[in-house]
Formats: sequence, C-alpha cells, structure tokens
Amino acid sequence: MTAVTLLDAVNMGLHSEMSADPDVVLLGEDIGLNGGVFRATAGLQEKFGKQRVIDTPLSETLIAGMAIGMAAEGLKPVAEIQFMGFIYSIFDQIINHASRLRNRTRGRLTCPMVLRAPFGGGIHAPEHHSESTEALFAHIPGLRVVIPSSPSRAYGLLLAAIRDPDPVIFLEPKRIYRLVKQQVQDDGIALPLDVCFVLAEGSDVTLVSWGAMIHETLEAAKQLAVSGISAEVIDVATIKPLDMNTILASVAKTGHCVIIHEAAKTCGVGAEIAAQLAEQGLMSLFAPVERVTGYDTVMPLFKLEQDYMPSVARIIAAVTRTLEDT
Repeated sequence: MTAVTLLDAVNMGLHSEMSADPDVVLLGEDIGLNGGVFRATAGLQEKFGKQRVIDTPLSETLIAGMAIGMAAEGLKPVAEIQFMGFIYSIFDQIINHASRLRNRTRGRLTCPMVLRAPFGGGIHAPEHHSESTEALFAHIPGLRVVIPSSPSRAYGLLLAAIRDPDPVIFLEPKRIYRLVKQQVQDDGIALPLDVCFVLAEGSDVTLVSWGAMIHETLEAAKQLAVSGISAEVIDVATIKPLDMNTILASVAKTGHCVIIHEAAKTCGVGAEIAAQLAEQGLMSLFAPVERVTGYDTVMPLFKLEQDYMPSVARIIAAVTRTLEDT
C-alpha cells in the first residue's frame, strides 16, 4: 500500500486496467510523450506503447468520435479532454451517439468508453479552465457522471468506470489533484458506482457534496462538532444516477440538509437533490433545504476566485440557518 495523491491514483488506476485488459486504450492531446497536461498519464506510453496510448491532434471532436468508434468495435477507450472548458464541442458525439448507442441498436452495440476531464476552480486559471458544469451531462439519459473526491475513490471509481459497458463521464477535481495523500492499495478492486459514500456519521444535519468541495464540507463538520453540532457528511460520488436512498435515509435521521457544490446555483445537481428530497422526504425535513454553491456568473479571475467558491464559513452559516428554522 502506497501513499498517493489523487493524480497518482488516476495514473495507478489506468495502469492497472491496461495491464489487466488489452482492450483498454488511452487517447488525448499530449497524453503520451508528455504524460498529459497534469501528468496523469505519465509513463503509460513508455509502458504500453504508442498503439495503446495515443497522442491525438488538437481536436476534441476527433477524440470523442474516435473513442465512440473504438467502443462500438469492442475496445474500451479512455479519452482525455484537457480541461472541462474544452469539452463543449463534443456534445454532438456524446449526446447523439455515445449516450444512445445501446438504445439505437436495441442492445446489439454498447459504448464502453470513459471520458476523463479535469474540472473546477481553485488553481488560478482562466475562466474556461475553471468551470464546474457537471449538470449538463447529468441531464442526459444514457450517461453516468462520476466525480471522485479522494485518491482511494479516484482509483476505485476509475476502475469501475472503465469496466462499465456504457459511457461514463469521469470528472477529476483538479484543485485537489495534489492536495492530500492517502494510502491506496493497487489491488484492482473497483468501488461501486451509483452509490453515495457516508464519510462521517451525524445526527443533527446532513451535509451533501461531491468532488473538491468534500474537503471544505469535512472541515465545516469538524468545526461544527466543536460547537456541539453533529453533521453527517455524504459524498455523492456518482451524480448520475443519484443514490437518493442514502441521502433520504440520512435526512430521515437528521431532519436537516445542506447541499454544497462549486457549480452555479441555478439548475445545478444540488437543485435536483433538493427537488427529490421535497418529493420523497418532505415529512422528514424540519426546515427548508439549504444550498451553498457557486454564483450564477462566469468563474472570475484568480483575485476573486475564492470569493466565488463555497467556503467553510458559508457552509457553517447555512447549517446555522437551517437549525434556527426548526
């Protein structure tokens, strides 16, 4: 067992699956010789060769189209888009083809591809390198959307995503690529998709988050504990499909819920969670659901970046409001 960063865990997971399954291939811009813009694929072309770790031209539409074709023919491509801000040109391929291939062929063909992309703010990058637009993909039938929040979950969820017979959008929060190290066993054991992970148990309030914001959420839970408030922390991990059973069970216990995400507030994944809580768990709530999110603006440049992103103080303030409303 080795202490690794989230970035290292992604590399470890790719290496593990490529060693175990010759049908797994990687493609993307600069992923081979240079090891990717963040070095997530460093050393893999040297290990597995240029036919399995493919440096593509600077064309996201080509990357997506190649990946879908490979998947339809039985390979298991893992395609990288350098930043989420460059992902929008592939909507046609992903929405009209990847997500619909199983339905269109009545199950004769599937699309076992993974689309990796670093996303989110916090690294002082321009606005088109800092977006959190996971809700766009979560709206599309036929897609899974997975977001790890730690090295161990990055490793285990990536293995599961590569083994899934249908397309998975695997979004990596780059702010925490190298933030912490965690002991990860390179044992080839995948974590389950489509389930939430309860990271801390509590009895007073449920804190629901995913990706990089899990770190602020856990810190808020620690500070709340000092004040005698017991917070349950849930990492959604797979935002499509949502594991509402875990969230509903937690809210039935605590009676309060605060949802935290970095993306803009309007029509975000937090809104869907709140809507399903209203539909299925209204009688469990002692107060309205609170949301702590980014704002409905473009991510600002780095001087205002931290003002845009949810903070520990904003999370604690939201918890205080919902408890006072009881």
